[in-house]
Amino acid sequence: MRIERVSDSQFTIFLTFDDLVDRGFTKEDLWHDAANVRHLFSDMMYEASSELGFELEGMLLVRVQLMQAQGMHVVVTQKTSESDLDYDFVEMKVTLDESKELIFSFSDFEDIIQVSAYLAALPVKEGQIYHMNDRYYMVLEEAELQQKGREDVIAIMSEFGVPSIITSHRLKEYGKVIMDSCAVGKIMTAFHE
Repeated sequence: MRIERVSDSQFTIFLTFDDLVDRGFTKEDLWHDAANVRHLFSDMMYEASSELGFELEGMLLVRVQLMQAQGMHVVVTQKTSESDLDYDFVEMKVTLDESKELIFSFSDFEDIIQVSAYLAALPVKEGQIYHMNDRYYMVLEEAELQQKGREDVIAIMSEFGVPSIITSHRLKEYGKVIMDSCAVGKIMTAFHE
């Protein structure tokens, strides 16, 4: 579990699926076992507050994004106002979202060229490629992966890169667009024919 303070009133937690398994959860449990999920979130909040020296009080807004191959990204914002009453408990409002995209990070463009050959055989032709902070990122949308063996795509991409917790919104805002559509097809045309 990785914890990072964003501001005086916000912090983030990133758990890989291995972290969840170590805590006795599966991805499906997050949707169907509400009681244990509340315990998981309570434990994570107190671990984070202890590690960061963050006082938990009042209302916490918790945004959870399940990322296809990566794990769970949790953003916790503490709501404070002048009219807050003195509560002896922590109230959590939790929103669960599941990411509709796969994002993998690569250290070298050559890795993207190699992974594209394997993806094209599935056949995957789509994708977007960005460059940010000396790394390359390949984004594949969920709609592009239907009927193409999502698990096979994840396995292939994992051989050449690592799952990224950076969102496509951040890549679009701060990264440099290398290919904005049909990236795998364009790479195959340019480098493999």
